[in-house]
Amino acid sequence: MSAFGDHVRKKRLEQQEADPQFSLRKVAAAIEVEPSYLSKIERGEQPPPGERTILALAKVLDEDPDVLLALAGKVSEELQAIIRRRPALFAQLIRELKNMPDHAVLRLVREVRDGKW
Repeated sequence: MSAFGDHVRKKRLEQQEADPQFSLRKVAAAIEVEPSYLSKIERGEQPPPGERTILALAKVLDEDPDVLLALAGKVSEELQAIIRRRPALFAQLIRELKNMPDHAVLRLVREVRDGKW
């Protein structure tokens, strides 16, 4: 199985325990794909779907869309557009952040968001 498929299946089954609306067939219908296709994705027999389907799946499963996209090895079109505006700068930033602990990254995000620099 793929990390993406494993994650989707786990999330869907967790939700299904509390609500039968999260059956494979009902989730597939909600995201406008065939149940067999979603089943193959969950089992890792198909690569992750495109961004539109991943975003729909994230909404149905109440999951962070960026997490699902990352597990699928993808970056949203929105983030790609942001990176393309200043590719060297964002590449440098990501490389600098890769070894920082989560609390340090969160602090930096808060500082940028709040305009404290």
